Amino acid sequence: MYSPPQFEEKDETVLRALIEAHPLGLLISASGSDMLANPVPFLVSVTDGVTRLRAHVSKANPQWRHIRDGASVLVVFQGADSYVTPSWYASKAEHGKVVPTWNYAMVQARGTATVHEGADWLGPQVAELTDRHEAERAERWHVDDAPEAFIAAQLRGIVGIEISVSELKGKWKVSQNRPMADRQGVHAGLVAQQDADMAGLVALYGGLPDEGK
Repeated sequence: MYSPPQFEEKDETVLRALIEAHPLGLLISASGSDMLANPVPFLVSVTDGVTRLRAHVSKANPQWRHIRDGASVLVVFQGADSYVTPSWYASKAEHGKVVPTWNYAMVQARGTATVHEGADWLGPQVAELTDRHEAERAERWHVDDAPEAFIAAQLRGIVGIEISVSELKGKWKVSQNRPMADRQGVHAGLVAQQDADMAGLVALYGGLPDEGK
């Protein structure tokens, strides 16, 4: 990922937080000239100092066969993003030498994948993933709400994927390369269109008070 120094985010706590907030990652693998990419919801954790990503895919999905022998994979997680109009820049009125751009926060994880086909691994992964996303619901659904035989059959139809992450890179392109007056204009524009997530990032990385929150 091309990332000028001013856009690099190296704090792994921040990177993992983006993954937790935006867990649908694009899993990318290659086998010879054959490349596959699938959106997959992941769990992220740290074990013995190593960041690990855990997920599962349908057994009918050929991608797991790409990576069953410990292949290298790339997973891309997309955070907040927003179009930035030059109309928000103070410098537009000064000299007009401005163009549109796009702000975004992104994490890319590279590592080695391991495939798990047994219910002993898949059962806890599915239960944890479900509980994670049901947690804020008033009426939570749990895996054991379904008949045991039905869940057992469903587990036989999926394959687990565990990735030991060797490289975690973050890019936060949030107007921090613009003059202060331009940053203030971008922040005000984002607040006006109620884009609180990107407005918060522009404020945080641009040294601004975030009055939109």
